[in-house]
Amino acid sequence: MVVVVGVRFKKAGKIYYFDPDGIEIQKGQNVIVETSRGVEFGEVVVGPKEISEEDIIYPLKKVLRVAAFEDEIQHRQNMEKEKEAFAICLEKIAQHQLDMKLIDVEYTFDNNKVIFYFTADGRVDFRELVKDLAAIFKTRIELRQIGVRDEAKMIGGIGPCGRSLCCATWLGDFEPVSIKMAKEQSLSLNPTKISGICSRLMCCLKYEHEMYQKLRENLPEIGEKVMTPEGMGIVIENNVLLECVKVRMILEEGKDGKEDKLSDEVLVYDKHAVRRTGCGPCCCRKKKEEEEVLDEEIMNLED
Repeated sequence: MVVVVGVRFKKAGKIYYFDPDGIEIQKGQNVIVETSRGVEFGEVVVGPKEISEEDIIYPLKKVLRVAAFEDEIQHRQNMEKEKEAFAICLEKIAQHQLDMKLIDVEYTFDNNKVIFYFTADGRVDFRELVKDLAAIFKTRIELRQIGVRDEAKMIGGIGPCGRSLCCATWLGDFEPVSIKMAKEQSLSLNPTKISGICSRLMCCLKYEHEMYQKLRENLPEIGEKVMTPEGMGIVIENNVLLECVKVRMILEEGKDGKEDKLSDEVLVYDKHAVRRTGCGPCCCRKKKEEEEVLDEEIMNLED
């Protein structure tokens, strides 16, 4: 086991582990740490704790010191310089007529590097821009192209739910989200309804996915034949949260490839009131059609 502390460099940013190196550190304190890109100023969001060596990404960097009053002043000064650098970079982008959108500027704590984050539809030749910026700031310049999700995280905004974006307020890292999650939660597969302001699948589709999976385990699939107290029927809809199914009774079984004749009346049963009989031809065909539609929706979203 190794003792580490968790440090975050930005609000809702990813948490990185560092070696406290024998320094007494408490949660909520600001610290100066050594990172792969230089000396940085961060906040301790996870107090000293022991974790297994398998969970550590080596080499494990060390905490240099707890931030002093002078370090706090330096950090605030860097934040002011970032605003000035942002305005200067916007002006230079306009001069060079570059097709790029500047999102954020970040100074390393020791002023050893200035990082400019931007988005663009394709590759951008910013070599002349870098030369101009290096001549102005007299330090190393890095231009980093980011994706639309990172853009939303940096800028922030209001989501379809009416609340501030999760990625900009508390979500430390992006987790994989698939359209299958929306399908299993019986949500519309319309991309405009399940996408966030970044035009990607909403991160909140992940939150309840595990619970839906557990509830679905004992529910029959749509199109599956089930035995009910009134006889054999076919599931036409299921409610995962209420754990019940809607069934239309089979009045006459189809023969010679014909479909079953079903009742117009729809009955609702608790999952314990029906017995699964296995996947029939109708169910297999329907599931195959749904999978084909799902594949097409995935391709449309990825485009």
